Amino acid sequence: MERNRYADLLRVVAIGGVVYGHWLLISVTYRDGRLSGVDALDYVAWGRWLTWLFQVMPLFFLVGGYVNARSWAAHHAVGQGWTVWVRDRAMRLWWPTAVFVVAAVLAVAVAEAAGVSRAEIAEVGWLVALQLWFLPVYLLLIALTPVLLAAHRRWGLAVPAVMAAAAALVDAGVAGPHLHVIGYANYLLVWGCIHQWGFAWQDRTLTSPWWRPFALAAGGAALLAGLLVPGWFMVDMVGSGNTNPPSIALLAYAAVQAGLVLAAESAASRLLARPGLWQRVRRLNAAVMTVYLWHFVPVIVIAVAFFPTGVLPQPAVGTAQWWELRPAWLALLTVVLVPLVMVVMRAEGPMLRLPAGLGPSGPWSPVLLVLGLAASMAGLARLAIAGFAPDGHLPVLVLAACATGLAATLFTGRAPAAGAESRALRPQQPQQRPKAA
Repeated sequence: MERNRYADLLRVVAIGGVVYGHWLLISVTYRDGRLSGVDALDYVAWGRWLTWLFQVMPLFFLVGGYVNARSWAAHHAVGQGWTVWVRDRAMRLWWPTAVFVVAAVLAVAVAEAAGVSRAEIAEVGWLVALQLWFLPVYLLLIALTPVLLAAHRRWGLAVPAVMAAAAALVDAGVAGPHLHVIGYANYLLVWGCIHQWGFAWQDRTLTSPWWRPFALAAGGAALLAGLLVPGWFMVDMVGSGNTNPPSIALLAYAAVQAGLVLAAESAASRLLARPGLWQRVRRLNAAVMTVYLWHFVPVIVIAVAFFPTGVLPQPAVGTAQWWELRPAWLALLTVVLVPLVMVVMRAEGPMLRLPAGLGPSGPWSPVLLVLGLAASMAGLARLAIAGFAPDGHLPVLVLAACATGLAATLFTGRAPAAGAESRALRPQQPQQRPKAA
């Protein structure tokens, strides 16, 4: 399948927004011999509006819907079933994640042996695990893609419209009767709605005629204003206000963002036709997952190296001196991140070349995959909530759930023989009739 260069560019832009947004908002502190940190949004009230620039996770789900729709349609057309397709896509996420989780576990074990305080280990373990929330949500959407895509082909844009209405009802249930537990349904409804927009982008339902992206953006802007002006939802689009769980306000913001980026597709695609620019985007896109997983690690490295020694000052958050130091802070983190990503990608290489599946396949394979996905989502979600070292110790049961999920997903059956799938994806040539004797 020919790659959509614009989709790859959106991934690169999104990861840049995630990384620099997180780095900008983290302010490290060192007091009484203990490293810690604060969220700058708690001290810079107007900074909540800046989160509109850095909340780019909707782009990941928009692109994910586009790519998943293309991939499932192509593989299903040549007879590949749900189990193999979901397993292969899940393992493409799991191998880089496994490298990251193993490294984090080893780091916690070393820190404990070195006598680092439990409070510091717990805080750092929580920080570096925050971004793992994305994986269980995305794994769920991968597993549901065949069903959701079938619904899209039958009912079109009515599907995300219904999901948006359901998300609004969930928010009403949380705000009114205080049924907070139902709020977690919005992880599927809000991010799933954006994923459905990706389906509509892929088949041009959302981009043809030309005015539809503008209509999506305008509708989202009107809804967002109607939700924020009365004070029903917080302004910030990063943090617990609108993202944990995701709210209808975040979905309205995502509609504006998605509409604008889809409206810019034609112009951006013309630029990406330039070979030099496309090669740079392609190289950066290959590192997106690694950058996403590891981008908090440079924060720890710089904090340990420069704050206890007093090399970096600690001005009050939000002051002029604090803002003046932000460019140097971001530059230092970038200098650490680039070689770190290069080393990690080299370590990931052998794992990415492993078979997508092992063991015999049979009627049990779908059941095993469902169990593997469930264990994976539960373990990764718990890590994202509590970190790698709640109370300063490794969460053995949570890590066991992650390992079980990985193993169960992997052992759903052997992958196709080398080259078999690529041959299957080629258009079939019509058979020639035998020549008459």
